[in-house]
Amino acid sequence: MANLAELRARIAAQDSKSQNRGSNSQSDNAIYPHWNIDEGATATIRFLADADSTNDFFWVERQVIKLPFNGVKGNPSAKQITVQVPCMEMYGENCPILAEVRPWYKDESLKDMANKYWKKRTYIYQGFVRGNPLGNDKTPANPIRRFAITSQIQTIIRASLMDPEIDNIPTHEVHGLDFNIRKTPGKGGFSEYTTSSWARKESPLTEAEQAAIQAHGLFNLKDFLPKKPSEAEQRIIKEMFEASVDGRPYDPDKWGVYYRPFGVDAPSSASNHTPAAQVTDDEEEAPAPVVAPVVVPPKATSSDKAQDILAQIRARQKTV
Repeated sequence: MANLAELRARIAAQDSKSQNRGSNSQSDNAIYPHWNIDEGATATIRFLADADSTNDFFWVERQVIKLPFNGVKGNPSAKQITVQVPCMEMYGENCPILAEVRPWYKDESLKDMANKYWKKRTYIYQGFVRGNPLGNDKTPANPIRRFAITSQIQTIIRASLMDPEIDNIPTHEVHGLDFNIRKTPGKGGFSEYTTSSWARKESPLTEAEQAAIQAHGLFNLKDFLPKKPSEAEQRIIKEMFEASVDGRPYDPDKWGVYYRPFGVDAPSSASNHTPAAQVTDDEEEAPAPVVAPVVVPPKATSSDKAQDILAQIRARQKTV
């Protein structure tokens, strides 16, 4: 883990690079659902370092792409479902889906569709819940919880770390800081967390918290990221993406061994294959605050079909 000065330098470098450019875990109550607190309430968190000493930060970034399908093939009663797949940019590689989607933003009529297929980010942390407004939340035997932080809160955390008045890294055992997640009403019926902030007074880990770390150890945060898809799995992801854009239903016989939505069983042939790690909603991330749901215009004629749009875009790219 880097010290505060190194952390600030790396954040600044990441921001500069961005400007220049233009886990498969099971659900359990180790994940603290801060999005369930009431509006006006505050949850107080004490973040801890990553067990992975090679991680320069005390979080890891999770990037997934959500593929909506018009039902399930062979199941006429199934409604629209969504399959989550890993974004290859999470592993430092080019993502073929984003390569398709990125040019859509140049066309005003395709921006809504581009937003629907763009990668979704959450940030995985660990730590203690010190102030818990959730009356029905039960602390697990291991009190070191995981947190799925959305981009809105992550922006606040990153910006605050650059504050020169913060002298030590917030995960420091003695000179660390609590983080207050505040939920407030937002626009369009979505809640906001824009008033969340670091505490201004340092707060050392308690004896009980230190004992919990000694007893249970810290998590290696990257263990909670989806497994990197193989070349074969990447081909399946691309095939599912094209089917989704074309408006076809999800085909469990073709893709169920690899990626499938919650509630859809694997095909009988799955026993002969090693399935890819499922990208689930186990972090149960809150819907993106202040971002209204994407509405895709209805398809009118065959020329308006999403597959035709894909073909037109690819043709444009070949002529550039």
